[in-house]
Amino acid sequence: MKQFGPIPPGFAARDGELVIGGRTASDLAHEAGDTPLFVYDFALVKARIAALRAALPAEVALHYAVKANPFPPLVAAMVGEVDGLDVASGGELARALQAGKAAHAISFAGPGKRDAELAAALEAGVIINLESEGEAHRALSIAKEMHVKPHLAVRVNPDFDLRGSGMKMGGGAKPFGVDAARVPDLVRSLFQAGADWRGFHIFAGSQALDAAAVAEALAASVSLTAKLATEIGEAPPHVNLGGGFGIPYFAGDAPLDVREVGAQLSAVLAPRPEALAATTFSLELGRYLVGEAGVYLTRILDKKVSHGETFLITDGGLHHQLAASGNFGTVVRRNYPVAIASRFGAPPEDVVTITGCLCTPLDRLADSVHLPEAEVGDLVALFMAGAYGASASPQAFLAHPPAREILINHD
Repeated sequence: MKQFGPIPPGFAARDGELVIGGRTASDLAHEAGDTPLFVYDFALVKARIAALRAALPAEVALHYAVKANPFPPLVAAMVGEVDGLDVASGGELARALQAGKAAHAISFAGPGKRDAELAAALEAGVIINLESEGEAHRALSIAKEMHVKPHLAVRVNPDFDLRGSGMKMGGGAKPFGVDAARVPDLVRSLFQAGADWRGFHIFAGSQALDAAAVAEALAASVSLTAKLATEIGEAPPHVNLGGGFGIPYFAGDAPLDVREVGAQLSAVLAPRPEALAATTFSLELGRYLVGEAGVYLTRILDKKVSHGETFLITDGGLHHQLAASGNFGTVVRRNYPVAIASRFGAPPEDVVTITGCLCTPLDRLADSVHLPEAEVGDLVALFMAGAYGASASPQAFLAHPPAREILINHD
């Protein structure tokens, strides 16, 4: 028997069934017309944002990283809750603009922007986070052809990373951003070209649960931008400090202490260097805002025993939840929080392995977990499904249909 991660707060039972956003799992599946189904409870997102704002310095703006979950109704709902949207493709840019966010509150990062994507960003007037000198040259050339003034920030590849992060995005040789030592010359070239320099973007890593490590990376980012500003001789208008705030997916994980992060960040920004006196700051967060608000519902199609092990075969799988299957960068496969939604809160009776419907042994949603007895037709709930679910999974694999998605928003 293997453990699974903690079920996040905000979910309850009604008559023995999982309730999401005031609706039972079976009602939601009926409304959607079928399973598998992603359900996002926006009340939980709003509560997370409110708690985060209370913990952070008031002067720090909050941006949503659309890549975490680009579901259009969710992005539209985010517009009124966050200060900015950060996108990483032309498709995400289109969704951010369609959602109604003002262009000046949208930034576009990513190491491989096509010319057409740069042109779309320039035409819309959003901020482009430059990832290289070559990209800067292309953006300036396209802007000149279009007769527009480009709004350009520089993504900095720092000389440090985020300790304990799931994915290290900075430090050493990276495809992301411009090495810190080359940044001043690049910024000066933007001045010479007549561009509107909008500041810096630094993203050292992601999915960290150690508050001290997160605070350390934020402090190092502030220090680095002050050093760069001094070398350039001009204060950056804005600095996007990135994020890296993690959520507890697995057994033994503890939630990130955002109050400690906020207190440490306040201590760094209060006596900030003179070079940053007029600079504004933001944090760019994705999974931390939406990850725990999502649930993936999938229905049991078959129950079988093989060599004494019980398998629950569902109509879902890794083609919708690649990360939960352990195939999204995880070195050692561990279990996400899971429950039998049709018998939520019932005592565990069986040790089962839950698999999807795909013809591959990689398609495991839960491995040897202790759950209430389940039968064909029951619903399984995989939690922590609000980020990097449908859009980060190979939905076309084996030509199974895509998962449905529902946003519960009572506003």
